[in-house]
Amino acid sequence: MHKNRPISDLLARQRPVLSVEFFPPKDDAGGELILKTAEEIRTYVDPDFVSITYGAGGGTRERTFRYARILKERYGFEVMPHLTCVGSSYDEMREIIREYQEAGFCNIMALRGDPPKGETSFKPHPDGPPYASDLVNFIRQEFSGFSLGVAGYPEIHPEAKSAESDLKYLKLKVDQGGSFITTQLFYDNETFFKFAENCRAAGIDVPIIPGLMPIRSAKQARRFAKVIPPQLDALLDEAGEDAEKVHEVGIDWTYRQICELIEKGFNGIHLYIMNRSHMPIEVIERLRASNVL
Repeated sequence: MHKNRPISDLLARQRPVLSVEFFPPKDDAGGELILKTAEEIRTYVDPDFVSITYGAGGGTRERTFRYARILKERYGFEVMPHLTCVGSSYDEMREIIREYQEAGFCNIMALRGDPPKGETSFKPHPDGPPYASDLVNFIRQEFSGFSLGVAGYPEIHPEAKSAESDLKYLKLKVDQGGSFITTQLFYDNETFFKFAENCRAAGIDVPIIPGLMPIRSAKQARRFAKVIPPQLDALLDEAGEDAEKVHEVGIDWTYRQICELIEKGFNGIHLYIMNRSHMPIEVIERLRASNVL
């Protein structure tokens, strides 16, 4: 059964906290995939919590809520639904959060969100929160009992004017009530370590959970990440179009990233799994066989 436990409490434990991210399906085939993946993740990974992403507009929003409940009630996961500022007034936000609270959720990932499809810039609802920090503050003022995740960007948010500016807004999200930070994906641990060091220097003292995505293709990795370490770049070039070799590189690189992150004292790992289970299962089984997890 679901535990209804704040993620901030889980992060206070000594052993590493493991989580994975789902996204709500768009159609029946996607629905079948997420349920199959959820079953496999529960059986072979057994994460401490899972998150599920959120989109603008009623359809995606409703699917997020529906599948968050399925993940919670059918599979027993501790679930952290995402919530963004896109397209919702404060009144609508209040209704959404109340629904989550009444359904027994106690964790929310509070985000500004990306512009709706077809638009190039973010425009807040005229009567809604313009930034993630405002959303965090709104939840803290209106509701009690939520552990709130906020997003961090080791490679800097694409819209940030500078690394210093990006860090300033991250600190604002934490100061307004963010309980912990989950980062966007990265493949260069040194970039993450520098980011974490800068956070601490800026007075950000909440837990930081590194976000990782096992590499499925060189094209995908180079599209999603700004920084590809030279060693990884060479391995991907060597693997070329050989899918099996790329798969091996992806598994090994994520395994090595996690080993180093845990060795350096980071007690949380968040995996972006794209609603697929095979690579995260392989990585976690290897980590457990090595007594890393």
